[in-house]
Amino acid sequence: MSENRIAELDAALPGLARKIRVLEAIAWPDGIEERFLDDWRAGRPRLPEVALTPRDHSAEIEALETLAGQCDKGHPAGAFLAATARSYACAGHMLGAIGTPAFSDYSARLYQRPDHYYERQKMTPLDAARFFLDTTDALLDSRCIPATDACIPAEDFATWMRTEVDAFFGPDKVRVVVDPDLASKAIAGATRIRLRASARFSELDKAQLLQHEAFVHAGTALNGRAQKRLTSLALGAPRTTLTQEGIAMLAELITGSIDIQRLRRIALRVVAVQQALDGADFIEVFKGFLDAGQTEEESFRSTQRVFRGADVRGGSAFTKDACYVIGMLGVHTLLRVAVRDNRPELLRQLFAGRMSAGDVVRLSPLFESGWLEQPRYVPPWAADLRRLAATLAFSAFVGRIKLDMVSLERFVELEEE
Repeated sequence: MSENRIAELDAALPGLARKIRVLEAIAWPDGIEERFLDDWRAGRPRLPEVALTPRDHSAEIEALETLAGQCDKGHPAGAFLAATARSYACAGHMLGAIGTPAFSDYSARLYQRPDHYYERQKMTPLDAARFFLDTTDALLDSRCIPATDACIPAEDFATWMRTEVDAFFGPDKVRVVVDPDLASKAIAGATRIRLRASARFSELDKAQLLQHEAFVHAGTALNGRAQKRLTSLALGAPRTTLTQEGIAMLAELITGSIDIQRLRRIALRVVAVQQALDGADFIEVFKGFLDAGQTEEESFRSTQRVFRGADVRGGSAFTKDACYVIGMLGVHTLLRVAVRDNRPELLRQLFAGRMSAGDVVRLSPLFESGWLEQPRYVPPWAADLRRLAATLAFSAFVGRIKLDMVSLERFVELEEE
């Protein structure tokens, strides 16, 4: 595959991809939260009335499939472009199936399902989520862990974050804005981080959002934009969501930026996605979040995330929230294997653009040859390979210890033997 042909296809892909805007297409109209909670508090709970229109992306899907067919899969860049194009085509099919059972099928192709069984690991993401919940339930029931106080207004939080972001990227590279229409608490693109205007933030949110949204999501997008020969590395393709969220969650974990409530929220969403797929309707899933200790407002927004684009009567779901647990476990395993196999360069190349875990391995020869640029922006925790390698090497070994064979009493017994 010639370099000119790669350049032509690479230049054509972003124009097609950007017409397929997943989160915009499945966003709920204003006012639904207020009506639902008013009815709930009045003792007459009713399913939200959401009328989303399926998007016709048939022209883009055809063009994307044609582009994918023109790529040389034997060339690492060609394989990347083909897979990325088909990822957007799948998203186009998903948006054309909004409100139907097929919506969940396409969503699962992009983001997987919580009950996806990993044969070699003998587990599902749902197993991991339930383990996290069982463990944190016990810790919270002990009353030894204080509740998180979220009292920082969005404007004040944005002011703090602008200083941190400018220090890392340089002035005016990434803007931090307050958005009154944002459904998520925060979301990042290449040049802008948005914070929900109505949200209140905690001191713990500072490190978490800086690591997650700024250093990972914005950083990888900017690094992708800096690529001269493969600019499509800047695209937030659906196929890269798993790894992107995995890196971001791992960043929180390694830097000590994730707290117990945050971990529980992530795990609860995985369980909720499975409940919806299994037939639970919006109200049943909402009650599950309430029973887990979330406020009514938080419970609505968590449930809304699960049912975006899906039928609120149950049986289908937008499965993206399963990505956080799946991705974190996947990226952590990738980095451990890279250390084991003496491939430390993969740790840094992971940030060179928006990639899947497979892309990191597949594109490695192009980084080694200099055909692709090394990343400019790498989070502090990943920039020092000496410290990161030590952490991962220890993690690789400690994972072999079987906790089900150990009790607290065993430590006393060992001293007495």
